[in-house]
Amino acid sequence: MRRAFKYRLYPNANQGRELQIMLETHRRLYNAALEQRNFAWSQRRVSVGYQDQSAELPDLRATDEWFKKTNHSSCQATLRRLDKAFQQFFERVKRGEKPGHPRFKGRDQFDSIEFPAYGDGIKLIDAKLRVQHVGTIKVKLHRAVEGKIKTVTLKREADRWYVVFSCEVEPVKTTASALPETGIDVGLESFLTDSNGVHEPNPRYLKAELPALRVAQRTVSRKKKSGKAVRVVRKIHARVRNQRREHHYQVADKLVHRFGFIGAERLTVKNMVKNRSLARAISDAGWSQFLSILKHKASKAGASVVEVDPRGTSQECSGCGKDVPKPLKERWHACPHCGLSIHRDHNAALNILARARLARTEPVESNVVNGSRPPRSRRL
Repeated sequence: MRRAFKYRLYPNANQGRELQIMLETHRRLYNAALEQRNFAWSQRRVSVGYQDQSAELPDLRATDEWFKKTNHSSCQATLRRLDKAFQQFFERVKRGEKPGHPRFKGRDQFDSIEFPAYGDGIKLIDAKLRVQHVGTIKVKLHRAVEGKIKTVTLKREADRWYVVFSCEVEPVKTTASALPETGIDVGLESFLTDSNGVHEPNPRYLKAELPALRVAQRTVSRKKKSGKAVRVVRKIHARVRNQRREHHYQVADKLVHRFGFIGAERLTVKNMVKNRSLARAISDAGWSQFLSILKHKASKAGASVVEVDPRGTSQECSGCGKDVPKPLKERWHACPHCGLSIHRDHNAALNILARARLARTEPVESNVVNGSRPPRSRRL
């Protein structure tokens, strides 16, 4: 089982400059490899793969002074990153989806460097990180690194640097829990509602920052050289992202300590954001990230999360099982068949819990179980 541990880096001025140079070198390698693939196919109908480009790396590092200051394995990881982008492109073509051909990366679109082998060019020594050609950087180790470190990634967010350790840890086996069960329905009016009728408020962090964000983006649009102004925009987005993630962790932690079994919706958010009226609000809520964090927290706490098909959970009466059609703006469920009268999201949470119970199998082999709706009753 893999777990990621993220820590803040505090490089000095010289180390920060060297990290920026390293990141820019990897970005140029990615773009050069992409250009080589595009040129080979458009001019000669020849497909260039990872093995071909990786074989050219020794010559490139021997002749180019900038690539001499990079780690060989990390350069291979950048080429694999491009190769993975092409593999996903071909898979989308096969599925008949919008292909989305891999694009060249601008300076604001390439923010990470992967070291695929721990100890090869990067190593944690006490509370400092030793990086090849950069030096020893101070790390804020706010928690211990668990398990065996497999890969290391240097990541830039706004003007800050972070290190992410991907570690192999022993999975936590799920056992029967004495804690109660619940179902959760995520939404926009409330961030989520559980099957007990408890609503979690939706903080809407992006909406709160929109006035400042609009001012910052107008400033960027008026400037010919907008480096400082762009950094202001990045900081606002980073602040929103951090606040949202912290909220998700707090809510998930609260759930896994109160409940031993949680039923949740299996959402396809990329289809939901096609609604132009609700796209920003859905993105601001960050449901996909929250569900991912919830499953991660549950795996550590020994709880179970069962994902079910959400179709019809708001329309179906949790009391009698009959359909009670209602538009999205109608927030109250009043069943004419059995007389049940509760909040729409509370009704949906009860249906989600019922489906999760049906989908659950014993013994539980994984912390996440999928359930569906039950039957009605050139060279580089």
